[in-house]
Amino acid sequence: MTFWDWVVRLLQEYWPTFLWGAGTTLLMAVVGTIIGFLIGLLVAIVRTIPVSKSDPLLKRGVLKVLRGIFMVYIEVFRSTPMMVQAMVIYYGVFASLSSDYVLWVGMFVISINTGAYMSEIVRGGVISIDPGQTEGAQSIGMTHWQTMVHVVLPQAIRNILPSVGNEFVVNIKDSSVLSVITVSEVFFAMRMAAGAYVRFFEASVIACVIYFVMTFTVTRILRYIERRMDGPENYVIHGSQTVPAAELTVRQDLEGGEK
Repeated sequence: MTFWDWVVRLLQEYWPTFLWGAGTTLLMAVVGTIIGFLIGLLVAIVRTIPVSKSDPLLKRGVLKVLRGIFMVYIEVFRSTPMMVQAMVIYYGVFASLSSDYVLWVGMFVISINTGAYMSEIVRGGVISIDPGQTEGAQSIGMTHWQTMVHVVLPQAIRNILPSVGNEFVVNIKDSSVLSVITVSEVFFAMRMAAGAYVRFFEASVIACVIYFVMTFTVTRILRYIERRMDGPENYVIHGSQTVPAAELTVRQDLEGGEK
């Protein structure tokens, strides 16, 4: 049989397994990215809370402990492979669970691993915002939480959206390591199909195509969302004249120079 004959045969016999694996991979990537983003958001907010010597001792103590815990969490999960994390958590922490819960363990592993990276991404987005905006919000009586929610985070999230999308794509690909704890994702399906006929090359090509289709589609969707968030290319001046955004910026600069 030729290469293409084996590809067709494997697809005919194992397409439900590959389809199930693709669905599992996307589910884990979506859930892991969302929960990881929320974890990173919480960690970043806590790490950016300003502390001064005039603050109560209890506040300073609690923040110091939390920041220490978060720092250890970030360093541990960013410095160890997710494959090793999955094995430690599944065979150690959740050793008493049956194999029926392996998918939940897989999503948990991806979530906490993503959270460690997201915390640094969100923190970078927060500190990239002009400090004058934070000072302006606080000058009108906003608390740190209100300033973050209404002023800083909306801008920071827009700035870090490409990085968040990249983490989503990475999670789609890196979910393959969870096959070590028998999660039925694409790589696990590929090993099942390949092992039946010892045709690893053909099965690997099928898995590559599946991963490519998923990541390519997700990337295009994320780029579309980014363009939509950028706003329109044209703006209306005085309710009558429409000009490109670049020309509007030039006009504003010229008007500012004349003043």
